[in-house]
Amino acid sequence: MIRLLFAASIAIHDFLRRWMPTNVIRDLVRTRQGLKWGVPVMLLAAPYFAIAYWLTTLLANGAPGWLNLLVLLCVWSGFKMLWLGPISIVLLLRARAREFAARRRGQAPSSQAGHYEREMMALLEGRG
Repeated sequence: MIRLLFAASIAIHDFLRRWMPTNVIRDLVRTRQGLKWGVPVMLLAAPYFAIAYWLTTLLANGAPGWLNLLVLLCVWSGFKMLWLGPISIVLLLRARAREFAARRRGQAPSSQAGHYEREMMALLEGRG
C-alpha cells in the first residue's frame, strides 16, 4: 500500500514538474543562460496575485467554496515567482565567481552542467 502511494506521489510530482507553467519557468530560469531572467520573472507574480484577489472578491460575493483552492494555487505560484529573483541573483553571482576563478587559473570555465541544465537538455532533446 505504501509502495503504491509512493509511486503515485512520484508520478504526480513528475507531471507537475514537467507541465505546470511556474515549474517550467522555474526550471528555465535556473539554467546558466536563464539566470539573468530571474528578476524580470518576478513581475509574473503580479498577475497571480491579481487573480487571487479577484477570486477572493468572487468568494466574498457568494461564489462556490472550491474557488478557495484556486486562490491558494495562485498565491503559491505568485510567491514562487517572487523568490525566483533573489535566488537567481545569488546563483548568478556564484556562477560568475566560479567562471572568474577558472579564468584566473587559466582554465576554461567548468563544462560540467548542473542538475537543472542536464534535466532541461534531456527534456529539450525528447529523452525526458
